[in-house]
Amino acid sequence: MKTTKKRVADDFSKLEEPWRVFRIMGEFVEGFHTLSEVGPAISIFGSARTQKTHKMYKMAEKTAELFVKAGYAVITGGGPGIMEAGNKGATEAGGESIGLNIELPFEQKANTYVKTLINFHYFFCRKVMFVKYAKAFVIFPGGYGTLDELFESITLIQTRRIDRFPVVLFGSQYWKGLVQWMESTLLKENNIDKDDLKLFKIVDTPQQAVKVVSDYYSGRKKARR
Repeated sequence: MKTTKKRVADDFSKLEEPWRVFRIMGEFVEGFHTLSEVGPAISIFGSARTQKTHKMYKMAEKTAELFVKAGYAVITGGGPGIMEAGNKGATEAGGESIGLNIELPFEQKANTYVKTLINFHYFFCRKVMFVKYAKAFVIFPGGYGTLDELFESITLIQTRRIDRFPVVLFGSQYWKGLVQWMESTLLKENNIDKDDLKLFKIVDTPQQAVKVVSDYYSGRKKARR
């Protein structure tokens, strides 16, 4: 009997797998449809654990505000911490505030400052939206998820799978250890090229973050003339 039940469960699982494709398609369609009219946007990343009283929360809020004033929408993961700060800064500045929320076992709820919300079940669908509709990534201190977004973005740029765009690391004190390790280990072992260390910039103020992005795109415009 147990063997029969297991066989039935296995057969059901095999039948279920192909149907996941439709859910994946649905997430892509909703994301493309919703974000296609957004215009230029900045994706802001950082820890969901950052408290409202933390310096980086205030910095993320101000950064989002300045990008809105520079003509950009703001995209975050839609959750608490740095994501909330980004959405808050964008909303209070009167800009487009987008949250790409992910369904998690502990139920991450979207923060109240999100104006346009899209919920995702699959991380990879969500990550495509961050990249496709962003003119730049601004990455605040965070954990594994934040590092994942950082390294995926510079990998896609390094391998030329996407056009280059600014990747900005906010907080030199936080990121310096990682960069030193990249220089002393990755570069020393010839696992990256020296130019790969130029795929990102490090800043310490919201104004510097906006300047890195504006300088990059103004430089591209001049190069086309």
